[in-house]
Parts: sequence; structure tokens; C-alpha cells
Amino acid sequence: MMRTDLDHLPSRKQRELGRVVEILHEEFEDALKLSTATWKKRGRILHIILFGSYTRPQFGTGPEPSRGWVDEQHIARGYMSDYDILIIVSHKGLTDVPEYWYKAEDRLIRDSSIQPVVNFIVHSIDEVNGALARSEYFFTDIIKDGIALYSLKGAKTFVTPGPLSPQNAYDMAQEYYEEWLPSAGHFLHHGQDAIEREWNKDAAFQLHQAVERTYICLLLVLTHYNPNSHNIKFLRSQCERLDSRLIDAWPRDRKRYTTMFELLKRAYVEARYSKHYSITTEQLDWLAERTKVLQDIAETICQERLAVLKKAAE
Repeated sequence: MMRTDLDHLPSRKQRELGRVVEILHEEFEDALKLSTATWKKRGRILHIILFGSYTRPQFGTGPEPSRGWVDEQHIARGYMSDYDILIIVSHKGLTDVPEYWYKAEDRLIRDSSIQPVVNFIVHSIDEVNGALARSEYFFTDIIKDGIALYSLKGAKTFVTPGPLSPQNAYDMAQEYYEEWLPSAGHFLHHGQDAIEREWNKDAAFQLHQAVERTYICLLLVLTHYNPNSHNIKFLRSQCERLDSRLIDAWPRDRKRYTTMFELLKRAYVEARYSKHYSITTEQLDWLAERTKVLQDIAETICQERLAVLKKAAE
């Protein structure tokens, strides 16, 4: 049975998570209130599950201190772990974020009573059970180590994870690595070329894609799962919780560094469609440099993981 306790977290964190659950329910119910289709009217949130660093004791206090949550706002680095949430719904159609969840996203960003960033992903129970049947690491780890913040009484149960042979695990990870990391490198090259030509908006989009694809490669190699998100801040948090070496790719000890990363995050949409989006060559040069650092770290992590999988398959 999945854990439900939050005793390892301070009361402030417990209150914040309670507020997160309230907002998710309120906005989901509001999104469905005018629905006429039967499957929508019967739509339900089945589970809200906390996963990631907040399922463990704070950094430096538990049996696995290197993997615990961090709240260092009081020091120069200013790093705070994000809340990572898996929402499981009754129907795949209800996983559409723009249609059913964008208001929840907006409220969670603006709610001053919740300090950490809240990242959530939405999947149907059939999608989760299908992934469990294939023994996808991402979901098996969540079900094994996650904390249920909410579960609907009588909800469909999770299936027992099926077998994934060591050879299949290695073959899949190797294929992901060979596809995604070179692709990320190509986008970095295109971005650097666009910087030289002073095509700044195009350069920003190309660098965004280089970063996004690097994180996708990491997630696929390490977990066999890609959350299908273009939000590089969310992808960054998912990868950094898997390997803390990735934190070094993006300095956070100065406001201008976080501002530049935010510019890169916005580039996916605004660099292509907004006449108001603006980014300087100096900012692009820094982002390109840090993207290369990220890709170098990612290559090391992926090669280490592949070596472990290969040895297990032999």
C-alpha cells in the first residue's frame, strides 16, 4: 500500500501540500462543470501523488541525505526543491493540460501561501497501469516510494509491475541515447550559428530545443519515461532530482542567471510568436555556454547508466 504520511516534513510544508490538493480539486471541478459528454461528467481525480525529493527527509538529515529536499533561500545560492506531483485521472481525455489544468497551473504559480514551484503531470489510470505492466522505472518508483496526498475511495488499483529483461532495458536506453543526445547537440550548433548571424530570436528557440532534448535524453535513459513537456524548468527539476551533478549546469547565485534561464524557458513560444520577446547576444552567449556544460554532464551520466545496464544484461 502506498504511503500517506508526511511526518518527515515541517508543518509549513504539510500545509502547502494541503493547499496544492485543494487547488487541483477546485480547478478540475470547475473545468468539468459545463461538460455534457458522459465520460467528462463522470471524470474524477483518482490519485494525487507526491514524488521526488519531498518524499524523503531534508537534505543532510535522513538516511539518504544526498537525495532529500533542499530549502536554502537564506543563503546566496538560494536553491529550493520543487514539489513534484503526479495526478491520475479516470480518462485519458482528462489529461489535456490546456483544456483542464491551465487554471490550476496559474493559481499554483500565483498563490503566495505556496513557496516552492509546483510541477505536476497528469496521466490516466490506464496509462499508469500500462507503464507499470512494462516496468517503466519512472512509474514503478513513484508507486513504490511516492506519498498519496489524495486517493478516491474505491478507485481502480495499480497493477503489479511486469518484467523488463536487463537486455531490453539496455537496448531501450541505448536507442534513446543515440537518438536524443546527438539531436540536442545539433540544436546547440544551430543556436550558436544563429547567434553569430545575430538572429537572436531564432537562436533562443534553438537553444531551448537543445536544452529540452538534453533533458529528454536523460529522462529516457535513466527512467524510460518522458513527461511530454516543453517546460524546461520542469524538465530540469525532474532531472536534477535524479542526479545532483546537473545542478551545476545552471548557476542560481545571481538574479541575472535565473533571469536568463527564464528567458530561455519562454523562448519556446515567445521567441517564435511574440514581437515583444527580446534577448541580447550577451545573454545568448551565456546560455549557449551553459547548454554545452549541461550536455557534457548529461553525456557522462548517460554513459555511466548505460555501462550499468550493459553489465546487468551480460
